[in-house]
Amino acid sequence: MSFRILGPVSLCVIATVLGSLFVALASQSSYAAAACGLVGLFATAIMYDSAAHGVLQPADRAEPPRPDILPEAVPLLAQPEVDALIEALPQPAFLVSDGRIARANRATLTLLGNHVLGQDVRLAIRHPAVTQHLVGEHAGTEAFSMELVGIGTGDQSWEIRITPLSPVRQLVLLTDQSARRAAEKMRVDFVANASHELRTPLAGILGFIETLNDREAGNDVATRERFLSIMEGEARRMERLVDDLMSLSRIEAEKFRQPEHRVDLCALVQETADVLARGSGPRAEDITLDLDLGCPPIRGDQAQLSQLIHNLVSNAMKYGRPGTPVTVTLLRDGPDAIRLSVADEGDGIAPEHLPRLTERFYRVDSSRSRAMGGTGLGLAIVKHIVERHRGRLQIDSVVGRGTSVRIMLPIPAQNTLLASA
Repeated sequence: MSFRILGPVSLCVIATVLGSLFVALASQSSYAAAACGLVGLFATAIMYDSAAHGVLQPADRAEPPRPDILPEAVPLLAQPEVDALIEALPQPAFLVSDGRIARANRATLTLLGNHVLGQDVRLAIRHPAVTQHLVGEHAGTEAFSMELVGIGTGDQSWEIRITPLSPVRQLVLLTDQSARRAAEKMRVDFVANASHELRTPLAGILGFIETLNDREAGNDVATRERFLSIMEGEARRMERLVDDLMSLSRIEAEKFRQPEHRVDLCALVQETADVLARGSGPRAEDITLDLDLGCPPIRGDQAQLSQLIHNLVSNAMKYGRPGTPVTVTLLRDGPDAIRLSVADEGDGIAPEHLPRLTERFYRVDSSRSRAMGGTGLGLAIVKHIVERHRGRLQIDSVVGRGTSVRIMLPIPAQNTLLASA
């Protein structure tokens, strides 16, 4: 192996060795020859020590590759490993080389189509800012990220991240932000709707108070009693709204914790129906029960399930036609589930409203709902209770014939231990 000597110190060592050798040959002295040998050994030791500490390098040792050309000159991974790495990413990911999609995982092909492989990336992602960082003047110079729409369905929102690997090669990651945006929109809508629902009765109460403070109006007994009655109704409405909001908040807080208690759903339906039937409402006698007394107990939260049944039966009593039955059915639905259904014979609901019935504060007829004391949260509470109990909710309605709400709740396995409620 040959060595390349670096630095002036090494050159001085060589000069010393050669000078000593010349002196020894000229003087024919054995002492000079011995001195020359010692100097040579010393120089050799310095050379090897310098090589060990990086002062000397083998002449045939390759220079370390430059970082800016490392991905092109020295591939870190074989192509199958690159493909496996991209495929392992859960979100859409693809590799752009010279402006074309060279590699893409299955999520990308599902989103953009199989035809994008080998295609100009500008045809797959049509956005000026993205194009500038993939094939334009900013390509390969810096990392880039932004949110964009127009990929997949029209209402999907994506975050695109471009990471340069070399001047002509980039890794592109797409992260679906639709759920986050929907949650943010839901939060904004919820605050706006809740504020509106509370502000309306509060404004009415304040207006009536101002009227009653007037000496002439306040001294009129009939006017005072009518206003006080309206104020009490608005205050009760605000109280129900606050109670429903707190109930919904508690249910959502426990959403991921499955109930552990043993609940006899048949007995609970009977108990709730008895409470509603004993009420003073005009439809107290319209409740009809069809219960399978052999239904096994389920895993549940008794208070929440009672609220679920109460909300469904109360809705059917409100919106069904007077004198028609409100039918509550509880049956075993196969070996693994119990089906609870509540049906009325009312005006029904148009198909376009059905997907939105479980949204907070959504009403098919706002004025009618408020007149009946509804808060717009009843079915939203039902939906969240069903989700916590790992069940399924289905709403069917025919205009002019009525509405049916069906809930399927799972029956726990025989070896599952349940605590008493």
